[in-house]
Amino acid sequence: MCMDFLQKIGAFSLKYLYKMGVMGIFLFNALFFSIIPPIKIVRVLKQIRFIGFQSLLVIVLTGGFTGMVLAYQGYYSLSRVGSDAFLGPAVGLSLIKEIGPVLSALMITGRAGSAITAEIGIMRLSEQVDALELMGLNPYRYLIVPNFIAAIICMPLLCAIFNVVGVFSGYIIGGKLLGVGVGIYFGEMANYVDMSDIMESVYKSLTFGTLIVWVCCYKGYYTGIFTGFGAEGVSKATTDAVVLSSVLILMWDYVMTSLFF
Repeated sequence: MCMDFLQKIGAFSLKYLYKMGVMGIFLFNALFFSIIPPIKIVRVLKQIRFIGFQSLLVIVLTGGFTGMVLAYQGYYSLSRVGSDAFLGPAVGLSLIKEIGPVLSALMITGRAGSAITAEIGIMRLSEQVDALELMGLNPYRYLIVPNFIAAIICMPLLCAIFNVVGVFSGYIIGGKLLGVGVGIYFGEMANYVDMSDIMESVYKSLTFGTLIVWVCCYKGYYTGIFTGFGAEGVSKATTDAVVLSSVLILMWDYVMTSLFF
């Protein structure tokens, strides 16, 4: 019984070590082909439109309501200690340093990442990926690299839009409804928010974008190998991609926050 238990633990460990190795090789190949021409510009632009432009509504809505909630919560918390004048820095720093990059990444994971996994997974199961290989074409250049380049370009821009919308939504609540003046709100924010905070947001969004497409493309590319076949395999790969991406985003956020501090 003891040996059977140890064998199961060993098999489980080897299985996941193998998957981690495959993920590492997949990331290396994707990054390698992303910097080696030729780059499929048309497909990159298509994915920029899909990941970036078509996600604007979700980002604007999420950023707007997040800024409003932060303004309400921040005002009533700060007013208890007579510091409601610092509402601007509280909203700005919260959005720029943490909430903006994390929430925008989670929204993109749910909207675009899941679709990328399902699309590549269906192509894998319908043997379209195998057809590309048989024609002598590199599947990474056609399927993976455009997503990587598009995500690296779009994520910082989407995060910046999220932050800007959130800051102005916070002003609408704090300035128009709760009585914090525009000069106080933005003036104190300018005193406490500096370029290092903004660059932290940019760095986080870049790494989050890379992480999202890495996990989602990997799960789609290996659908049917590490998951089942058919609709069940695609649904499992998509669910695994969204869950794993979300968890890794939060874990990596902690790592980057500890490094910046």
